[in-house]
Amino acid sequence: MPDFWPASGFQHLERNPRGWLVPTPGYWRLFLARPELAPVDESCPAERALHASLLVSPTRVVADAELARLSDADARANYRLFLGFRDAVQAAGTLETWYLGLFRQPAVTLPPLFIDLVAQAITRHLLDGTEDAYQVRAAELLFRTQRITVQDGQVLAADRDTVDLLQDTGGLGAVGRLLVQGGAPMATVQMQVLADTNAAQYWQAGERFNFLLDLTHEVTQDLSHGLVFHMTRARSGLKALAQVLDRWVRHFLGVDVAIRPVQNVDDPNWRWHVGLDVAATALLNDLYEDRPVEPERMQRLVSLFRLDFANPQDMRADVAGKPVYLGLALDGHNVLKLKPQNLLLNLPLAKAV
Repeated sequence: MPDFWPASGFQHLERNPRGWLVPTPGYWRLFLARPELAPVDESCPAERALHASLLVSPTRVVADAELARLSDADARANYRLFLGFRDAVQAAGTLETWYLGLFRQPAVTLPPLFIDLVAQAITRHLLDGTEDAYQVRAAELLFRTQRITVQDGQVLAADRDTVDLLQDTGGLGAVGRLLVQGGAPMATVQMQVLADTNAAQYWQAGERFNFLLDLTHEVTQDLSHGLVFHMTRARSGLKALAQVLDRWVRHFLGVDVAIRPVQNVDDPNWRWHVGLDVAATALLNDLYEDRPVEPERMQRLVSLFRLDFANPQDMRADVAGKPVYLGLALDGHNVLKLKPQNLLLNLPLAKAV
């Protein structure tokens, strides 16, 4: 099986006895190779020297005076962010410990890029050895923002950055961008919907993130606490996403859960819910409190899920044995930004992890 997501740095991470990921110097060298830190033609000698020394010793201490010698303000800012991030992860010991600790702070000020790269590395670890292209494509939602469109009755998730790049360049890179700027007509670039017939091609795509994922539900009616959904695709990405979230919870929290897409939330004993994104959190809160919700907001709900704990004793006593409902929704621009940390912070656990 090909090594999917090679840029995640998975091959440069070690596993501690718990199975959590410990960064090696090679992991930090991947960050130093990124365009935000790699020297350019205009880089000053001090910046080049700093970069070269960190390649040799990626975890060495860098004094403020050394950063102050960099002539470019953006370069100084980028290095400060990277070094602060690196030092925090090193102090935590594992990517997972750092990730959990980050979201327990009063405010998260770190740029999303660092958070998403860590989430990608952890997700790559969870899926190591899988042969299910649907799960791997669905797992992209944990660290890649999606743009949602409806085409021929299908709800399709496309990687937002990939779609924007294709629209900007016609798939021809810098040459395509010049053609677009010059007013030249560009052919429409088609992205394939992941299916059994092309799943083998997914593994060959590397990190182009250019496959669509079918997230289709059929909305039929509004209930008191949500929507009724009818699955219309046998290989819906919603089931694959649920399986990935199962693994995510088990890996971090050490509890067994079962997550599945559900057709409705018509539960008079609804006690607990978790929004998997900002929009879903607000929507589920309003539905739970019986506050009026505009039809347009309801239409943004992509899916509902039901989460059940295998062992009710892992739950808080006041909700033990009851299901947890999850929601996934779009923002006002048809963009889906899943926040996997919500599942780690907001489940009704009997004891803190």
